[in-house]
Amino acid sequence: MKSLLLVIDLQYIFINKHTNKLPNKIKKIIDSNNYNYDNIAFTKFVNFEDSIFVKKLGWRRCIQDEDKKIVINTQNNKIFEKSIYSAVSKDFIDYINENKITDIYLCGIDTDCCVLKTAFDLFELEYNVYVLKDYCACTHGIEMHNNALEILRRNIGKDYII
Repeated sequence: MKSLLLVIDLQYIFINKHTNKLPNKIKKIIDSNNYNYDNIAFTKFVNFEDSIFVKKLGWRRCIQDEDKKIVINTQNNKIFEKSIYSAVSKDFIDYINENKITDIYLCGIDTDCCVLKTAFDLFELEYNVYVLKDYCACTHGIEMHNNALEILRRNIGKDYII
């Protein structure tokens, strides 16, 4: 059994008063590797002028290169670019299979969106997926973060929110 720490969308555009402590917390667990993850990977949200986010939501962020930058040093770990909420893609699943990963630990931004959707997708694909609740945050505040954790407990199991 091998494990993966997946850091979701820890990008400048998503850092605000609700998320500003998260980069240092995540950096510490990566630098110390107290959890002994076999693999560490990052996701980077990338938006486009003709994306569903622009068309339906009028959300034009993450189009500029400076908005897309990851806040901490990725230390040459794999980075998956994504233009949807979930990190799950063919490339990501290929990476999991090639590295014989069975346990996936999620952290990052936004608990109520990209973390939640990725957790749901991995759960439905029958991976052991864990959400590191103290290493996730929501750009809309702690209440939204806590609500997302409750939804996750109900839908992927309370023992997988750690």
